[in-house]
Amino acid sequence: MNVVVCVKQIPDPAAPSALDPSTKTLKREGKLILDESDSYGVEMALQLVDTAGSGEVSLVSMAPNGETSGLRTALAMGAVKAVLVSDPALQGSDALTTAKVLAKAIERIGGADLVIAATESTDGYTGTVPEQIAELLGLPSVTFAKHVAVDGSSLKVQRQTEEGFDDVTSPLPAVISVTAGVVEPRYPSFKGIMAAKSKPVDEVTAADLGVTAAGWAGAGQEIVDVAAAEARQAGEIVEDDGEAFGKIVEFLENLKVI
Repeated sequence: MNVVVCVKQIPDPAAPSALDPSTKTLKREGKLILDESDSYGVEMALQLVDTAGSGEVSLVSMAPNGETSGLRTALAMGAVKAVLVSDPALQGSDALTTAKVLAKAIERIGGADLVIAATESTDGYTGTVPEQIAELLGLPSVTFAKHVAVDGSSLKVQRQTEEGFDDVTSPLPAVISVTAGVVEPRYPSFKGIMAAKSKPVDEVTAADLGVTAAGWAGAGQEIVDVAAAEARQAGEIVEDDGEAFGKIVEFLENLKVI
């Protein structure tokens, strides 16, 4: 079984970040790390291949400046190769252009029985790229997967919903987006880290994939302003004098909670 995982490399959330004043987006000039939400997809792919007894896990990613630090982490976990799309002309691309680029990168790898992505990236939160990839590839899509299994040529998924989960069966190949916690990602071993240094990363441009680079000019969105989140206001303290429940009910009624 061959699985392709879409992974995003992002600025380290634990490190101080800065905005580019010209674009009002995060600066991505230095080292980038593997998005934690994508580590679940990598682990799920590795487990599915192990269960199948054959096949391999490949990666596709978009990142500036030929950055591979995050990819190397996923390769150290057990993926065997990656395609990195790195092209200054893609800076500022919207979700649809990103999906077009990743879809072509997946086609470049070829032979995918399953494509896995996170539900959304930590630094983007559009939540639309996996479904757009599925449409572009002409494959069925299952979102918010909390449990995944393969039975022959069928994919069986428990799909997270607000009320619980749905049992979904889909033919393969397919595209799925997984939720955080679907599996417990492994830590790369020292042996895996060393091996990852020599695993192939095919670096390509938009032109190599036959994709018209949209960038900021072709994006269907624009960031017009960025503002700091308002500080949380102090809550109201209700002292229990025997009638505190009435004050709490009144407070909740004013919020239209009850």
